[in-house]
Amino acid sequence: MNRSLLFSGFIVFLSFFSLAQKANAQSISHQLWDELLQAHVTDDGIVDYEGFIKEKDKFNRYLDLLRQGTPNRSWKRTEQLAYWINAYNAFTVKLIIDHYPVKSIKDIKRGVPFVNTVWDIKFIEIGGKKYDLNNIEHGILRKRFHEPRIHFAVNCASASCPPLLNHAYTGAQLNRQLSQQAKRFLADKSKNIITPDRLQLSKIFKWFRKDFTQKGSLIDFLNLYAPTTIHKNAKISYLPYDWRLNNRKY
Repeated sequence: MNRSLLFSGFIVFLSFFSLAQKANAQSISHQLWDELLQAHVTDDGIVDYEGFIKEKDKFNRYLDLLRQGTPNRSWKRTEQLAYWINAYNAFTVKLIIDHYPVKSIKDIKRGVPFVNTVWDIKFIEIGGKKYDLNNIEHGILRKRFHEPRIHFAVNCASASCPPLLNHAYTGAQLNRQLSQQAKRFLADKSKNIITPDRLQLSKIFKWFRKDFTQKGSLIDFLNLYAPTTIHKNAKISYLPYDWRLNNRKY
């Protein structure tokens, strides 16, 4: 074969390889998810699952973006974290609408063999790999990022969960969004009842206590976002957790 042809072919290959690298280096747009959230989630986190069903084609286009646009090291840390939070929330909505109507996310496990909980159902495919919701929350979000505020951002489709934000998380706005969600959750008296001397907290703070005490006590963490200053010897108890679907205000 002519050497000039070989050289030309090599140049073409390098060009395609360079373009592929550039595409892979760019984080995906969460605009479709943002539009869906604004249309079908209220300011206080009530989810219109029937609305998501009616816009299933648009929703599936966003899920396809998530499946194909896997984060890599060239992405900023905030972009990676925003991606995985949005993925957790979007695939949770998918799980609900695929089984709708249900009274609780926990009802979905019934009839599914070989899984311990609904969060162990491997229905998520991202970058050619199969995931369940536990893989994303515990194997990626908690293990890789060590960011306790993710617990106020990921939504388990239940009444006692921190509310689903009706905007997509983005790398550029992530720190503000996470702090906003932390303050919002702690100020919501249906989720946490906080006074200087007594705390009636969401069980999230019991289940994931280690995440919140990486840099001090639980009260040290709470005082960063609580609506009132908490005394260091305040008594702590935990509220019952309501697993009813977050599609109405109870």
